[in-house]
This record gives sequence, C-alpha cells and structure tokens, in this order.
Amino acid sequence: MNDTARLFLALWPSPRVRAALLDYRDAWHWDSQASLVKPEQLHLTLHFIGNVARYRLEPLIKGLAVPFKPFELKFGHSGLWRHGIAVLQPQAIPASLLQLHGALGLALQGLELPVEKRESFRPHITLARHAADAVPPAQESRLRWRVRGYALVESCREPAGKYRLVQRYG
Repeated sequence: MNDTARLFLALWPSPRVRAALLDYRDAWHWDSQASLVKPEQLHLTLHFIGNVARYRLEPLIKGLAVPFKPFELKFGHSGLWRHGIAVLQPQAIPASLLQLHGALGLALQGLELPVEKRESFRPHITLARHAADAVPPAQESRLRWRVRGYALVESCREPAGKYRLVQRYG
C-alpha cells in the first residue's frame, strides 16, 4: 500500500439517489467521445484534499467531524461546462450546504491541510467528461436528495479510478 492517500470530502448518495442519478444520466444523448462517470463514483465534492500521509488518517478522521444538520438538495439544472464536463446542479444552494462546506474548510485549515482557493463553491455532480456534444434530456431532473451526512473518500491508485469510503459522518 502507498504511503499516501489521495483524499476528498463529498456528499455520498444513498442507493436510491444513485439510481435516480443513473436514470437521469442515461436519459442524456451522449456522443461517442463521452466518458460516463461510473455509477459507484457519482458524488458531490465538497473539498478536494489531495495526497495525505497515511499516518495522518486517524487524526484527520477525528478532525473532520463537524456539526451537521440534514438538508435537502433539489436538482434541476444540467449543463455542459468547459472541456466537455456534463454536470447536474442543484436548483438552489441551501444555506446548510454552504455552512457544511465552510465548516469543513475551517477544519481542513486547522489540520494544516490545503483548502482550494476557488472564486466560489459550485456544487454539482459530474455525469460525464469529454462530452462537449452531449445533449441533456428535455425534462430537467426532479431529483430530491435528503442529505444526512458526508464522507471522507480515497481515490485509489490500484485499481485506478476506484473510490474507497474512509469515513462517513452524520
């Protein structure tokens, strides 16, 4: 096993939400270049952390436990971002999601880990990459996701592209 773990924090869908995401993803018209996100990899990233020494995992797991109140995400906006990234976005960003994102950012800083310095948090679920010519369904998503927690996730090197849940919170 490698000495470091490539980590991120995410909202991790329940089986019901994952099935609804797959139904919506499969309703798109994908071009031959599109690379669909695997079902087990669908998630909403809160913070990308990057490589962390494995000996830091235990204090990291404890330090990332922040107060959490369940909330609901209502999805409905799909689109194509630069470089052909097909996404599904919430209709609105609930204050509870922004509070969770902010609290986790402060926790990461307290653990002396990097916090991405983006202009603003743009919550989304990536459905596919290399999808510049994809066409979303005429009907917007009506997915409602009752978020009851978040997760610390490892992006594994072997096998490449596999995710491993390190810790669930909430």
